[in-house]
Amino acid sequence: MKVVILAGGFGTRISEESHLRPKPMIEIGEKPILWHIMKEYSHYGFNEFVICLGYKQHMVKEFFADYYLYNSDVTFDLVNNNMEVHNNSSEPWKVTLVDTGLRTMTGGRVKRIKDYIGNEPFMLTYGDGVADVNIKDLVDFHKKSGKIGTLTAISVDQRFGVLDLRDDNLVHEFAEKQEKDSSVVNGGYMVFEPAIFDYIEGDDTVFEKEPLGNLAREGQLSAYKHKGFWKCMDTQREKEQLEKLWASGKAPWKVWE
Repeated sequence: MKVVILAGGFGTRISEESHLRPKPMIEIGEKPILWHIMKEYSHYGFNEFVICLGYKQHMVKEFFADYYLYNSDVTFDLVNNNMEVHNNSSEPWKVTLVDTGLRTMTGGRVKRIKDYIGNEPFMLTYGDGVADVNIKDLVDFHKKSGKIGTLTAISVDQRFGVLDLRDDNLVHEFAEKQEKDSSVVNGGYMVFEPAIFDYIEGDDTVFEKEPLGNLAREGQLSAYKHKGFWKCMDTQREKEQLEKLWASGKAPWKVWE
């Protein structure tokens, strides 16, 4: 199953760094948060990624183009124009980087990668948040639900898609970005059947509005409840909080060690 990561937005709320690089390339512990997210999925055996790019997309492409060099010791023989790589350390990843447009909305970005997914289920998440979600359990939950979509429900004080959840583990209403305290929100880490593409009109479609809202109204959106760690790096303060957790050696999302 492929993992789609939305990594094309401007990241305006963390403009202290996003004016220099795309938000998913902002580093936690000298590694882009995008890398941390991919390591989470890889830990559970999901190693094929489709990344939706837009703003400063060249920086993401350059990161993966040079990944081999970033993670190895290298000797450059400038006289003979040779390069010798030592202690190569890489990842078992296949990464497809897709230009989904500079100003395309989230739904439009998902629609644009349809040809890279094919007629099979896929996972979808955002390129700015980390968690200790058990992704294998999430996928199993989705398969058992028989629904078109499953999202991960998180209980936090945040400003994201607010969910109306009941005891049947279905999302009965999806209200995007309302100000509610202690709400159950969409934490990303989603799984979808290919039928989701039929719910997206085009580039101007906001994924969190009509597509998810319509799925909820039709009883086709289930919720996997996660009570563990989840953090979105939406501000400089949140970035610093994640840095402190990583530096402490007790980062909850570091499930791969």
